[in-house]
Order: sequence, then structure tokens, then C-alpha cells
Amino acid sequence: MIAVLIASLAVGDGSDGVDRFPADQAWLYVTLLTIGYLISRGLAKSGTRDSSDTTHR
Repeated sequence: MIAVLIASLAVGDGSDGVDRFPADQAWLYVTLLTIGYLISRGLAKSGTRDSSDTTHR
């Protein structure tokens, strides 16, 4: 996420004065990365089994 924000800062304006990677687009990418990370963590945790899940007979 930090790399996306640094890239947005580093790209800056083009020769025509138009910002090639504006801050609002960078924050959209950060939001999408966060959502993807949270979904992947949820999927990873749903496949694990805790030792308290098993019953002893």
C-alpha cells in the first residue's frame, strides 16, 4: 500500500501539466488492496482448524 502512495507522489505531472497518477486514484487502489487482503485472510482462516475445535472422546 505504501508503494502505491509513493508511486502516486513520485509520478507527478506530465509534460502537459496533467497528473498521471492522481491521489484519488491511488487511494482507490489502496482501498482495493485492503479489501483483497481482508478477503484473502478470511479465506485462509476459514480453512484452519483450532485445537479447541476437536472433541475428545
